[in-house]
This record gives sequence, structure tokens and C-alpha cells, in this order.
Amino acid sequence: MQMWRCTACKFIWEEGEPPEKCPRCGAPREKFEKISEDKVKLIERSRLTNSLHVDLHSLLSRIVEVCEKGIEDNLDPGCIKIFKEGKEFAEEMMRKIKAEIEVHIAKGKWG
Repeated sequence: MQMWRCTACKFIWEEGEPPEKCPRCGAPREKFEKISEDKVKLIERSRLTNSLHVDLHSLLSRIVEVCEKGIEDNLDPGCIKIFKEGKEFAEEMMRKIKAEIEVHIAKGKWG
């Protein structure tokens, strides 16, 4: 598969030759550069894991919301402890996911 990257905004075009203008920023066709075959393979290989990271981040966000409601409900100390620990765990995991995605972007494993 051929991929082209807009050098102005980093948009990736995956349909044959690049368009007349970038669908994201409007830059002309000349601003697109062909992505090398090895980098295309890296992008394609990383898409499943990146998608799983995004899904997990969404689930962890929901856990934070549930834990905040449990903390607010304030039924008893044991419950509060569980909800606080759950919230801290979810927030830490979300930070780890963001850091890992940043690493993927820096290594060309995103697109």
C-alpha cells in the first residue's frame, strides 16, 4: 500500500496518488511526500495496538468516573478506600498510555 504524508499538517493519504490538495489543511499536492515502504509497514503494524490503547484509555476514563461517584457517595471507609485506589490506578494507567502513544509517534508507529 502506498501512503503519502502532508508535510504541512502530517495528514496521511492512503489512496493511490496524493490529492490535489490536503483534505485537512488545504496544502497543495506538492506538499505531500511518499512514505517509505518500511515506514508504511511500521504504521500498519502499529494500528491495532494503538487502537487498543485508545480503547483502554476510554475504559479507564469510565472507571475514574465510577470511582468519583463512589467517593462522593461516601458509604463507608472500606468503599472509599476501594474507589480511591481504583481512581489512582486508572489515572496512572491513563498517563502510561499517553506516554506510550507519544513514544509510538516519535518512532513513526502512528498514522
